[in-house]
Amino acid sequence: MKKHKNNSNTGLNRREFILKTTLVGAGLSMGSLALAAVHRDHVTNTEKKTSGGMQNGKRKLGPLEVYPIGIGCMNAAWGFGEPMPKKDAVRLFRSAADYGQNFFDTAEAYGAWLSEEMVGEALAPIRKDVIIATKFGFAINQEGNITGLNSRPEHIRKATEGSLRRLKTDYVDLLYQHRVDPEVPIEEVAGTVQDLIREGKVRAFGLSGVGAATIRRAHAVQTVSAVQNEYSVWTRDPEGEVIAVCEELGIGLVPWSPLGKGYLTGTVAPDSTFSEKDRRSTMPRFTQQAMQANWEVIELLQKVGARHQATGMPATPGQVNLAWLLARKPFIVPIPGTTKLAHLQENMKAAHIQLTAADMQEIESGLASITIVGERAAEGVLQLLDIGNRGDRSSEGTHGLSPLPAGKIN
Repeated sequence: MKKHKNNSNTGLNRREFILKTTLVGAGLSMGSLALAAVHRDHVTNTEKKTSGGMQNGKRKLGPLEVYPIGIGCMNAAWGFGEPMPKKDAVRLFRSAADYGQNFFDTAEAYGAWLSEEMVGEALAPIRKDVIIATKFGFAINQEGNITGLNSRPEHIRKATEGSLRRLKTDYVDLLYQHRVDPEVPIEEVAGTVQDLIREGKVRAFGLSGVGAATIRRAHAVQTVSAVQNEYSVWTRDPEGEVIAVCEELGIGLVPWSPLGKGYLTGTVAPDSTFSEKDRRSTMPRFTQQAMQANWEVIELLQKVGARHQATGMPATPGQVNLAWLLARKPFIVPIPGTTKLAHLQENMKAAHIQLTAADMQEIESGLASITIVGERAAEGVLQLLDIGNRGDRSSEGTHGLSPLPAGKIN
């Protein structure tokens, strides 16, 4: 294996190049508007040949048309160290919209509440031009600490009203259950969201961290427009059963952490250490031993990226991973998170990279020869995931983690 210092040069130079093209500070929004014109022209010229079936520059999640690579808004508020100053996050999200992004994913639990506040302040003036997704499902105390799960109907309504207030809007485009509540039948959850849709407070229903059995049960009550599960070249659990059921039922798949918490960009050195406020400090896959062992994945992505251009330079490992996801199925919409406009621009440009069949086969063959070291999350976090969401157990023959409605026999 080559030393990681040399192998990470491509990704780092790519970011430095984009940074030079981006204005900062007070001139950021004007610079973003200028770049947006170039970006939209590029979409028009390349949309017919973009990998994965991109049509008119958008993909569909139920009734929603979104840019094929959205933005996860968690990172600005929580998960990777100290939150961004709110004014900087607001500037980032508005500049993202100026650049052509229209799909913003947040949750009440991110911060808690802080991410929704950032998104709301940034997008309120352009609300009709963007798609906002948020999530309910955790019990959060007055101090903003998560104390458990709660998807009881009355709590869903209370959480949704809070989200609407923080997002400065009277409707949510896509409302997800964040995690399956083992105390509440999914039929009650779906029925409550259905009522919110009928009331005009929600446009579409989604599930997160779920397997096929739960998806089918929820979909039988209220159409599920999107499923949000972790998916990337080194986390492929959805291929067990979730992708198939999404394709069968016409449901979009929204991969979270599609860049492997930053590792798949090739810019996280294997000798990195993480603070207690960085959730990677608790993940087995982010020990120095695991990161060093997994560097072969970065080398594989770099090799494929060298054959593809992104703004006149070889595609970065992260861009190749995003292009790979888009090429897997036309209903896949990854949502990488970021705190920098330059990185967001880099991510969005991956939608214009068309991987060939030979590229896809090379990635597949390469991954088959690599053993990924380390679980993707701490065991306590993994236990919150539904049956069928983890690759080691199918939900076939089960009703998932959600209990059956009273009186119903499986």
